[in-house]
Amino acid sequence: MSDIPHVVILGGGFGGLSAANEIRNTISSSNVKITVIDKKDWFMVGFAKLWIINGTRTFENSVGSLNELQKKEIDFIKDEIISINFENKNVETKSQTISFDFLIISMGAILAPQKIPGLEENGYNLYDHNQLSEIREKLQNIKSGKIAISIMGMPYKCPPAPFEASLLIDSMLRKRRIRDSVQIDFYSPAPITLPAAGPEVSKQILELVNSEKIIFHNSSKIKSVQDKKLIFENSEADFDLLLAIPPHIAPKVIYDSGLAKEPGFIPIDRDCKTPLENIFAVGDVTSLSVGENMAVPKAGIFAEGEGITVAKNIISKIQSKEEDALFDGKGGCFIESGRDTASVIEVDMFTNEKPSTNLTESTSDNLSKKIEFEKERLSKWL
Repeated sequence: MSDIPHVVILGGGFGGLSAANEIRNTISSSNVKITVIDKKDWFMVGFAKLWIINGTRTFENSVGSLNELQKKEIDFIKDEIISINFENKNVETKSQTISFDFLIISMGAILAPQKIPGLEENGYNLYDHNQLSEIREKLQNIKSGKIAISIMGMPYKCPPAPFEASLLIDSMLRKRRIRDSVQIDFYSPAPITLPAAGPEVSKQILELVNSEKIIFHNSSKIKSVQDKKLIFENSEADFDLLLAIPPHIAPKVIYDSGLAKEPGFIPIDRDCKTPLENIFAVGDVTSLSVGENMAVPKAGIFAEGEGITVAKNIISKIQSKEEDALFDGKGGCFIESGRDTASVIEVDMFTNEKPSTNLTESTSDNLSKKIEFEKERLSKWL
């Protein structure tokens, strides 16, 4: 066994890839070994899913291969993680046991449609890459009726995405000249469109969807789904096509490890450390509280920032330095209008006493920035 420290990273998403690259860009492979483990061998920027739905993109053109990490002297193992043993400092996968000195848990959130009775039989999962082409086909064939977009649990990944989906679907129907024959209803369990962004930005998002005649129904807490019918706690609604954002939970291995309690996520502070020595967690698998009843949104940009924070903390330890990095809580999410423009929800979670958010104007320049954001991540990480 070599004497150099081994950093093992569970999950090759925004958090895992940013951490791996940050460490490798600072410390050479002769001084630290880095291994990324993921059960899939590709990385995709989540918002590309909506482009696959509206046909401007294919799945193949939206993914980067995690096998490319080898070029950076970062090992990649495609395997499923079965258990994490903190005492022996190892991770068990289906095929092997891997020892670590530092562990970064960046496994993301798991979609749990099974938690809503009737959903899997009667609706589509907007966030499941396996269902995108089928959703696209349904949208291309619908001629009239009601499309329901329903958020079925909080928190969920990339808070603006469902609203963006409604705007892009509106645009698809307009291009087919059938928008007047199709009603788009949007159901959310929350009292406002984007609780994480606060009342002001929420109002602007509401105005944006209302301007395209998308009807927003707040405080619609789902109980079950029947054939063409949504059953909420205190109402019902009809639909012809249901696109759902199902509840999110942490991977089972996280609950088994005791790091989080079902159906929650791993609690972290701004240093992204867990209570266990040299075990860190970042991104959607975590919950980072802000004040009383807020948490950092589950979005790639925040996972990336947390990944860099952890990398800096690991680098400090390896180089025997004292300094501690803290996640700055800054980031932004794009929201496309369906009219060849995009705006940016700019977020700063920690600078002031409470999170500050701002929605920029919708411009074609922002849409170019969105495309650039994806390109940049794929090229610098892989």
